[in-house]
This record gives sequence, structure tokens and C-alpha cells, in this order.
Amino acid sequence: MTLLHDRVLFIDGEAIILDKPSGLPVDAPRDGSLSLENHLSSLTFGFQRWPLPVHRLDRDTSGCLALARNPKAHKRYAAEFEAGTVTKRYIAVLEGVPDQSSGTIDLPLKKVSSAAEGWRMIAASDGKAALTEWRMLAEKDGRSLLLFTPRTGRTHQIRSHALHGLGISIAGDPVYGDGAGAMMLHSRFLSIPRGSKPPVEATAPLPASFAAAGFGPEYLDEAGV
Repeated sequence: MTLLHDRVLFIDGEAIILDKPSGLPVDAPRDGSLSLENHLSSLTFGFQRWPLPVHRLDRDTSGCLALARNPKAHKRYAAEFEAGTVTKRYIAVLEGVPDQSSGTIDLPLKKVSSAAEGWRMIAASDGKAALTEWRMLAEKDGRSLLLFTPRTGRTHQIRSHALHGLGISIAGDPVYGDGAGAMMLHSRFLSIPRGSKPPVEATAPLPASFAAAGFGPEYLDEAGV
């Protein structure tokens, strides 16, 4: 079992931000495999209560995941996510190169499901509003490295917007792409406002899988991300 105790990016009396590894689900899977819940007892850091996740990251998405260390903090932070005041930035490798260097994807998303393909999010006029800003950081060998800044928090928003908004899937995406290799989507930065207090905030280092794909941390350094 991966030790999340050593992957803490931020901690104080109210919150923890973890660098969640790819492959670890936040919610317990139906198949009974390990999830974040199996690690919570090791993340108390002297408190009696186990911390609780404030939001969700997909199983195959790595990076910044916020946990609240008490119920009042959990309620406040969840409200900030609901209000859209939380700043989130993601890094992704796409299986192609967009026609432009930056833009905004404004596509409502709707959940659909079938026995053959399971469930997924599609662009639909009767879906929920979803807005994502993006900027290309680099391109190499027919692929591109993008910075995504979601302004809403829909399920699979970045993954679905990459495919339906840009026409290019995220590398390794098992639902919206070919699923070959690890999914290259990383929660790089997270900041939750706390009024007069400093925000709950952290930046997660780029996983080794990105360097293996030809996009190492030097590309982020050059772009100031």
C-alpha cells in the first residue's frame, strides 16, 4: 500500500492537501479494492478524528486532494467548492495538438450510460453548465501539454471537454480515449479561500509518468506554472 503519510503537501489544524497517486480511488470501489478510506487512519497526525475528503478526484487522476480535519471545516470547504470560489489548475498530455494556443471551452455536460460502454459525460444542450479555460504549454511528437483551469466542477469535466471541446482525448484516458498506459491528468494546484486566514493551498509535483511521456517539469518551469 502506498504511504500517503509521506505525500502531504499542506497541513494545519483544519486541513490537509495530499498528492494523491494515480490509481487510488477516493470512494471505495464495488470490487472491494483499496481506496483513500484505507489510508485515513494514518492521516490523523495526532487528532482523534479521521480526516474526510472535501471533493473528488477520479481514480486515474493524480495530484492535489483536500481533506478536512473536522466537520465544521468540511462544511465550509465544501461550500467553497459549491460556490465556485476554489482555484484549481490541472496539467494534461493530449493525444494531439490543438489548432490554437489557448481558449475557453463552454460546453454543458450530461451523464449518459449504456450496458455496452458504461457511463460517461457528453456535450448536450440540456446538460449542466461547464466552463474550462485552457492554455497549451508545449508540443512534442504530435502530442501537447496543456494547462486546464476549470471554472465549474462537473464530473469528468476536463476529460470530456478535452474530447468534445478540443476534439482530442487525454493520453491514457480509459473512457474518452484509448486507455493505453497511465492517464496523463494531474491536479497541479489547489487553493481554497478561508476569509481572513491564509488559504488552504498547495502545488503537487509532476508525476514521473509525464517525464516518461516526454513532458518533464522543466516545461512547467518555463511556463511559470
